[in-house]
Amino acid sequence: MKFIDKLLNASRKNKSWLCVGLDPDPELMPEVDVLQFNKAIIEVTHDLVCAYKPNLAFYEALGTEGLAILEKTVKYIPGDIPVIGDAKRGDIGNTAKAYARALFSILGFDAATVNPYLGFDSLEPFINYQDKGVFILCRTSNKGAADFQDLRAAGAPLYEAVARKAKEWNIYGNIGLVVGATYPEELKKVRSMCPEMPLLIPGIGAQGGDLASAVSYGVDARGDKAIINVSRQILYASKEKDFAQAARTMAEKIRNQINDYRHKAR
Repeated sequence: MKFIDKLLNASRKNKSWLCVGLDPDPELMPEVDVLQFNKAIIEVTHDLVCAYKPNLAFYEALGTEGLAILEKTVKYIPGDIPVIGDAKRGDIGNTAKAYARALFSILGFDAATVNPYLGFDSLEPFINYQDKGVFILCRTSNKGAADFQDLRAAGAPLYEAVARKAKEWNIYGNIGLVVGATYPEELKKVRSMCPEMPLLIPGIGAQGGDLASAVSYGVDARGDKAIINVSRQILYASKEKDFAQAARTMAEKIRNQINDYRHKAR
């Protein structure tokens, strides 16, 4: 099954465009091991999400044990829910092929985030996995995004050039864009440039992005394809023994808010 179909199926089944970022930070977690923490979060939220997004950095920081936990986490997620590997990879030649194989064939992600700075040949190995989703960094949510992404390229900001190239490269219909909720006007612009693409939208919650504008500007004409990622606000809704129930309560609240804003946007 193609990534976009799996994503749409999960969204319709769960009535959700919420993506939970599985980013376990031992300094913020309650007293429970990482794998059990992830399993608990998945158990209480799998009927509320359209996708999960583990960020590989949190697992790599735990060494070889962390990579084993990542593999087990991906396998624990129900098979009908897509998993986006947040790796932000981007390199040339055989290195890019190895990264793509690692993320898609070995770790089993349904989609991955990639960095376009090295150009098309650095992303082609990912795009060639036609059933997998490829989310290209376009306008990221961090404060330093403007350092390069706002620079003018052929009379427009660089992030717009990235969006145009992504649209040009999308011959298999498997490309999406990463656009932060912290930059609503840029999000609105990207959606107008790429009306059919799925947009992965981080930056809600701890980073200060506004949920209402993220949904309003991020959804397509049908009110779909805006993947609203929330991590810390859900994962660490409580540091006590009730962390899983608190996570579910918060996830359900945000899922319902997203749906309210979607209906208003249509």
